[in-house]
Formats: sequence, structure tokens, C-alpha cells
Amino acid sequence: MNNGTVGSTLRETLVHATGEMDVPEDPWPGFARRERRHRRARRARILVAAGVVATLVGVQTNVVPLPGWAPGIAIASAPPALADGPPRGSLAGDRAWLDGLRRQIGTDDPGVLSHGHNGVWEIGGRERIRLLYGSDVPGHRVALVLVPLRFGLLTRWSYVWYAGPAGAEGRQMRYAGHSDGGAPPVETFMRVGEGGSGGVAVVVGPADSTVSVSGEPRYTAQGTVEFDQLATSDGGGVGVAALPPGPLHSEPVVRVARGEEVLHQGGLGGGPYADPLGPSGKEVGALLATAVRDARGPVPDRTLLTTFVENAFLDSRLTATGTAVRVRWAGTVHGQPAVLFTMRPAGGGVVAYAMHGGDGVFRTDLRLLLPAEGADRRPVGWRLRTADGRGRTDQVMVATARGTATASVTVDGGAPVPVVLDGSGAGTTTVPPDRPATVTAYAADGTVLGSTPVPPFEDTMSGLPGDTPATRVVP
Repeated sequence: MNNGTVGSTLRETLVHATGEMDVPEDPWPGFARRERRHRRARRARILVAAGVVATLVGVQTNVVPLPGWAPGIAIASAPPALADGPPRGSLAGDRAWLDGLRRQIGTDDPGVLSHGHNGVWEIGGRERIRLLYGSDVPGHRVALVLVPLRFGLLTRWSYVWYAGPAGAEGRQMRYAGHSDGGAPPVETFMRVGEGGSGGVAVVVGPADSTVSVSGEPRYTAQGTVEFDQLATSDGGGVGVAALPPGPLHSEPVVRVARGEEVLHQGGLGGGPYADPLGPSGKEVGALLATAVRDARGPVPDRTLLTTFVENAFLDSRLTATGTAVRVRWAGTVHGQPAVLFTMRPAGGGVVAYAMHGGDGVFRTDLRLLLPAEGADRRPVGWRLRTADGRGRTDQVMVATARGTATASVTVDGGAPVPVVLDGSGAGTTTVPPDRPATVTAYAADGTVLGSTPVPPFEDTMSGLPGDTPATRVVP
């Protein structure tokens, strides 16, 4: 075989083998096709996401309505003690009246129900509005309802009071206040009488609680505070009190209890109240003319002393008529003028106040109700805060009455420790802030003139002196 034949045969063999080989196609067209598919998918996902976001924004701003069956995100829950209880009042079973009230809710109060603190709120289903209390009370028809509210995906409940004339139909009821509930589970309503007609107060607590509404306070000679009882429930959780015509002289006090457990105690609120300026400057001036006669220590200037006494009248709700004021001690606390004085209403207990200050700023260091008997002989001790009034110290100021020779302090039942008295009959001693203590005064022959517990620090100074164990001597 010659070389030409061999070459021809080899060439044919290679060509045949090459024709049978699976040569891969160009990869670029396939990559381009896949990338186009991926881009289309990404654009579709973006459009869907944008639509979802737009829908959520529309729902949240109430541009797009959310179906009633759709769940919301609860940002506040109604207290079970009220929301889970049965409807109360004479209107509890009147379905027709309640339907009329449901249609009325939100029509005359868009500023409260439709525009909440966080945007535009709407009623989340009128059929879900629940009547908690509804009845005729003196001169009025009053209802407390639980209203579901929705702001886009957010939901909350609101307690809303409605009021109208006695016998009013549901559509005649008008918005009278609202709250978002919380602790304590107590809702209150008050309307002061006008034009010679009386007002009314309504308090709704848990169904198994007892409600009382109290009026003007009275300091008893035994050293306690009593209130005129305006209303007391029988344990059904509702208290209704008839109020006199015109502005009230002081805020009624509400007390809601379950057995021995006090769920709530505080002012009713609502007003209006009579002008709370207290005694006039002329009346206070007349009282101070005699109040400083037997004071021990340097009495501060009359302007500052007048400020102290005027504020004590406001705090105690006492009137100048029939109240005797006596400055027991005067000196300094933190380098500022300080006084201890007492206020004694005719036939009542004795309210002691200790104050210090100057330059238009003063602090109340003590509010303490004492029994009338022996009050003039008692020593009085009060705990001192830091100069800025924010911190607690272990220093106790002790002021004694005339005729006192020596004094002592007993800490937590321990042995009596002498208190060094200055020429004004006062001195300081040391008592840990969290330990109970008692100060005692003795005559020259060692006879005990009186003993008085040192009250704990009072942080809020709410309520009246004597309405808590921390501000009175008797249990």
C-alpha cells in the first residue's frame, strides 16, 4: 500500500469519526435565554411585592377597606373584669334600644372615635359593640359601651360613655367621654347639675365588687377622716350618686373593693368644682395674728408663712371659718425657713404640717392627722430629704411642745436614744429611711408627755392627710 492510499484511508476514518462526535452548542444563547426568564421572574416578584405594600399601606391608612373577617393586630385589650362581665342596668335586655345606640355611636363624635392618637380609627363592626351598663339615673340616661376600633391592621377597644335625658332613645344618646381601659378596671362618669337641677355620678367596676362614692371630708376628734357617703352599691359593681346643683366644693372620692381588697380609690374627676382658692388673704392674716403667739423659734416673714398656711388649707380642704391655726415650731431646714404648724377644725382632729422653703419655692415635709386629745403635748418628728428634694436621708427633725424637758427616739422597738434639743425645743436624730421609729417627750420629772410615730416618706401626697395609715397616728 502506498502512502497515498494510507493517507486517503486515514482521512476518511477521521472524517467519519468526526461526524459521529456530539459537539456542544454555543453556551451564550442558552445563558441569554435563562437570564431573560430570571429577569421576567424578578420583575413579577417586584410588582407583586409592590402591590402588597401598596395594599398594606392602603389598608393601614384606611384607603383600602379591610374585610370585617380579616384579623387585626391588637394593640390594647379590654380588661376582662369589665369586658367579660354581664351587662348591667335596666337597659341590659332592651335590644331595640341597644341597636339604636349602636347606629348612633360615631355619628356625633368623629373627633374622638374616628381620629385617635395614632391616626384614623374606625369602628370595627357595629354588631360587636357591647353594652356594659345602661340605665336611667337621677335626671339622665347613661350607658357605658365597649367599642371595637380599627386603624388599618391595628385594633383596640375603647370604653365610651353616652348620656341623654331620662328615657332617651338610643339615637338620642350623645357622646360623654371615653377611655382605653387599663388598671384598675373601673370606669367613671360625672355630670354636674345645671340650672338648679342636680347632677349625677356613675361608677362601674367588676360585677363582684362593692362601689362607694364619698363627698365632703371630715376630720374626726379620734384622728380619722370620714366622708359623706353619696352612694354605696350592694356588691353589684355599680355605684350611682345624686349630686347637688352647681359646682362641687370638692372632688368626690370613689372606692371600689372586692372583699378586703381595694381595687381602686381616688378622686372621681370631671368637675367643674367651686373656686379652689381657699381662704382669702385677709382671712389667713387674721388667723396668723394669733397663730404665732406661742411659736417656738424664729417665725419666718409673714408672706412666706401665709403661703405655707394657704397651701395647707387647699391640701386639707378645710375652711378658715371654725379652724384654729397654731405655729408650733419655727427654724431652718437645709438653710431655709421652716415651720411646723397645726390646723384644728371645730370639734375635729388636728392636722399637722411641716414645710420649708423660700424665694417662691417650698416643700411639704409632713402631713399628719393627730387625735385631738393630747395633741398640744405631743412631739412630732418628720424625715428629711436631700436639699434638692429628690433623695431620702436618715435625718429626722423632732419638734417638741412647751414644757418638754427631754426627748428620745425609739427605732424599730429598740432602746430609747436621747435627742439633743436646742433652745426652740427641736433637734435632729438619725433613723434609717426604711425603719419605723417613735419620738417621745418627757417632762422635767420624767413623766411622758406624749409619743408619736415618725411617718414614712410620702412620695405622692395624693388624697387627704389621714386617709392612709402613713398620714395618721391611729391604726
